[in-house]
Amino acid sequence: MAETFNAFVIEDVDGKPKGGFKQLTLADLPDNDVLVEVAYSTVNYKDGLAVSGKGRIARKLPMVAGIDLAGTVVESRSPAWKPGDKVVANGWGLSETQWGGYTRFQRLKPEWLTRLPDVFSLEEAMGIGTAGYTAALCVDALEKWGAVQPGGKEVLVTGAAGGVGSVAVALLAKRGYPVVASTGRPETHEYLRSLGAGGFIDRAALQEKGAPLQKERWAGGVDSVGGQTLVNALSQTVWGGAIAACGLAGSSDLPGTVLPHILRSVALLGVDSVMAPPDRRDAAWTRLARDLDKDLLKTMYEVQPFEALPDLASRILAGRIRGRVVVDVRG
Repeated sequence: MAETFNAFVIEDVDGKPKGGFKQLTLADLPDNDVLVEVAYSTVNYKDGLAVSGKGRIARKLPMVAGIDLAGTVVESRSPAWKPGDKVVANGWGLSETQWGGYTRFQRLKPEWLTRLPDVFSLEEAMGIGTAGYTAALCVDALEKWGAVQPGGKEVLVTGAAGGVGSVAVALLAKRGYPVVASTGRPETHEYLRSLGAGGFIDRAALQEKGAPLQKERWAGGVDSVGGQTLVNALSQTVWGGAIAACGLAGSSDLPGTVLPHILRSVALLGVDSVMAPPDRRDAAWTRLARDLDKDLLKTMYEVQPFEALPDLASRILAGRIRGRVVVDVRG
């Protein structure tokens, strides 16, 4: 192992968080039980905020950023893991309260790790990342609720060209659900159609204030936008349907009423990927291994070098990234 290695570290500079590349040693890492050699990480919206300094994501400094990682166990004091195991880590406060994935090596707690299904490479694991794993949690939640049916009424996916949306479209379509993708970028329609979207709705139509109860259309949906978009999705959901909400790219507000819930029995299913217990994580990755076509997965992400991270952070905050970005931290 190298004596020093590159990491992206957020530090306090004149009272403000500022990120940059820095050389670390193994002695600098937290004293957790499993040492992982990281191969890839990703860029999520939260990462964009952290890296750019436009959002105070890190709750303590210094902090190695990056909420995702995929790598190989090098050393382990835990019987649950042994050298050579391929693992992923998503959430658990990485980049917020715990050192994250923008580093060549990281020490993690055993319970933070998920065994990577054999069908995926480490690169593909981060092509999925937190976004894809969250999408799988959302589909799990909708199916457990029982509202969506293969070949039944339409299922809405908002923010469809993003990371969560892309994987949600592919997973839902694979299961036979008629998917309608919401996006404000017509140039992504061909891409989304290739993932299985059967129809489209302009995101502007879901951003306008509407009646508390609107024409019933959606059996269910996956929403990563929040705000008025989520309110309209709920107002347009059929009796007994459900929307799985997992993000707030548009807004954290929910300016609606209880009418869809008490007059149509519509459920709002909150989906949290950060602290989801291991059994739910394993189920989500099992679904991904079973239902996510690897040829489609290849179309969902691009691989970029570690040094491109600051530019990638700016791009994702500006809405200029389609699908997912995998960051190769080995450089």
